[in-house]
This record gives sequence, C-alpha cells and structure tokens, in this order.
Amino acid sequence: MKRLSFSLQLLFGLVAGVALGFVARIWDVTWLAETLTQVGAIFVQLLKLAVPPLVFTAVLVSMANLRNVSGAARLASKTLLWFLLTALVSVAFAIGLGLVINPGQGVTLDTGAAKAPESSGSWLDFVTGVVPTNVVTAFTEVNVLQIVFLGVVLGAAALAVGEKAEPFLNLGRSVLELVQKALWWVIRLAPLGTAGLIGKAVSTYGWDLLAPLAKFSVGVYVGCFIVLLAVYPTLLAVWGKVNPIQFFRNAWPAIELAFVSRSSVGTLPLTQKVTIERNGVDGGYASFAVPFGATTKMDGCASVYPALAAIFVAQVFGVPLGVGDYLLIAFVSVVGSAATAGLTGAIVMLTLTLSTLGLPLEGVGLLLAIDPILDMIRTATNVTGQMVVPVLVARSEGRLDEAVFNAPPQPLDTAPAGPAPRAPEPVTA
Repeated sequence: MKRLSFSLQLLFGLVAGVALGFVARIWDVTWLAETLTQVGAIFVQLLKLAVPPLVFTAVLVSMANLRNVSGAARLASKTLLWFLLTALVSVAFAIGLGLVINPGQGVTLDTGAAKAPESSGSWLDFVTGVVPTNVVTAFTEVNVLQIVFLGVVLGAAALAVGEKAEPFLNLGRSVLELVQKALWWVIRLAPLGTAGLIGKAVSTYGWDLLAPLAKFSVGVYVGCFIVLLAVYPTLLAVWGKVNPIQFFRNAWPAIELAFVSRSSVGTLPLTQKVTIERNGVDGGYASFAVPFGATTKMDGCASVYPALAAIFVAQVFGVPLGVGDYLLIAFVSVVGSAATAGLTGAIVMLTLTLSTLGLPLEGVGLLLAIDPILDMIRTATNVTGQMVVPVLVARSEGRLDEAVFNAPPQPLDTAPAGPAPRAPEPVTA
C-alpha cells in the first residue's frame, strides 16, 4: 500500500486536531485537552531545541558558501531589496484593508483592565540587542538576532582568513548536517504535532473569546491571504515569469508546516529543501537566502499584523491617525522587521509600532489571548515570502532550474540535502 504523502499526513493531523479539539471543548474532556496541549508543547519544544545551532551554523555556512557563488554581492543586494519591497507592498495593502474594515470601530472592550507588556520593543532595544554582551547568553536565551549577528561576523571572518578557516567551516558544516538530520526526524512527527497544536487551539479558544475581536481576526487572515494569493502570485508571474500555481504546489508542505508550528526557524530545513529540490533555486544561493529570510523576512508578523493592530488599537482607544502616522507604520514595518528575529516575533513588532506612534501599549494586552490563532496565518505568510524572494532573484540571475520547478513535486521523505551548491553556469558580475 502506497504511503501517504507528507502533505496529506499533515492534513489528516490538522483534521484530527480540529475534531479532537471540538470534542474536548464541547464535552469538557479535560484529559483530552491536556493530552493535546502536551503533544503540541513537546513538538514545539523539539523544534525550539534545534534553533540556536541550526541558525548559527546555517548562517555561518551560507556566508562561507557565498565565495563559491559568482556575483555574490549582487545576489545579496537583490535579496535584501526584494525583502524590503515585498514588506512595503504588504504593509500598504494591510493599511488599505484597515481603512476599509475599521477593525476597532464599534468594539467594546474593557480597556481599563488591559495591561501593557512587561517588556516592549523599541528602536533602542533593536539596535542594542543586535550585539550580544555574552556569547553563551545569546544561545541559552535563544536570541536569534544575536545568533545571526555572530554567524555573519564569524562567516565573514572565515572568508577573510581563507584556507586556515577551513577546519572551522568543516566543523560548522558537519554540525549543520547533524542538526538538519535530527530536525528532519522531528519534522516527520509534524502530523502528531499538528493534531496537538490545532487541537489545543480549538479546545482553548472558542467563539466566545473570538467574538469581540472577530473583525480584527478576520482582517488579519484576509490581509495575509491578500499577500499570499494576490501579491506573491503577481510577483511570481510578472517579475519571476513562473507559474504561481506550480510554485504553491511545490511549496505547500513548508507553508503547511509553518501554519501549524508557528515557527519560521523551525520550518527552515523544510523551507530550504523545498526551495532547492522543488522550486529549482541554485543550492549555493538558497543556502544563503533561505536562512537569511527565516530570520528577517516577516511579511505576516512585521507588515500585515502590526499595521492592522495599530489601526485597531487607535480606534479602540479613540486616537485619530493621520497620513503621517500611516507612513510611519509603513516605515516601521519595512525597517524594523528584523526585530522580530531576536525577540518575541509579532508581539515585539507590535509594541515597536505602537510606541513609535505613541499609541497605548495596553492595546497589546487586548490581543494576546487570540495571538496563537493569528500567528498561524502570519507564520505561513512569512515562510511563503521566504521562498518567493529566492525564486524571483534566482530567476533574474539565471540560477533557477525551470525543469525542476515545473516537474511534478517530488516526495519529501528524505532529510534535507547539504548546503553544497550545484554547479551552475558562472554568472558575470
């Protein structure tokens, strides 16, 4: 009997989780709710366990791999430019959507009971948080932005040192292979993790909790769907000159895992595997672009969500916003998106946006209860963008294997291949 594909296994896990979650909630089956919670928590913890070594070695090795890629500086510049442009387009659509639906208008919530978060994101936090005060602390506290900084610095130093750094780089490559292999085993447990995570969400967050924030919740999903199903396909078709439907067929397993795991970094091995083996992006370039994107490319968390949330908070607290405020929201989303890597994702991005606009930080407390539900679609949007940009850049640079891209999606039953690049035709700078 033919084994079910990974995507179908995830789908079955999703359906089972929803069904079990409803059973636990409707009939108040406490032991089932607790079991779902524990299964989901263990799965997420296993993903998080691999984050520090995975991010560090992936960034380190990707930096080293750039010396094997012709036109590396141009590729890096194009990647960063596309990150910024897609973030700008995403936040523009989100602001427009917010002005149409007015997510906070008519909402009656007890704003007096809302509390500001104990720690908030600020530009000073972002700037000072990039450089670690202690190397060990950066890893033990899983400060991803600081780990990325260390990986970039040591990778650049290894490039400068040359041959003498090869033993160190070989160690990094070996650790990366080991972590990816172990994390792939964890990813194979994703159907069980999916059932636990979705089941917990369904059993914990009912319509009673969502009802007062329904317009805002729907707005976040609609905003992310606009980016997913309109912005990205348009970019792929017009600038990438590839079939968007084929892209989503290829990328679906990574998008699905991102939705249920709510972790861009945890999805990284699968994202990179899909980008290389299904979307046909050159392995040398993808080994730089995908890890870089997993820590800085956040259209869902840093563009769509904070824009709609800022409008929501302003309307709930009766604070009028002008054109300058909307431009400031766009600026914060585009420039500050890297802050989501080092702290607490969209929550920090939201506090950064609210503090920059001078809006009450207590507004964050109003949205914390439903954040896990919103984080699913935000992360799926993030990861999709992390695959779209490498395809666009690779296509413009002649580094996209169209035969691989257009082929029927291959099974994803083996661990991700190493980061060693394929041997494409050299591209002149």
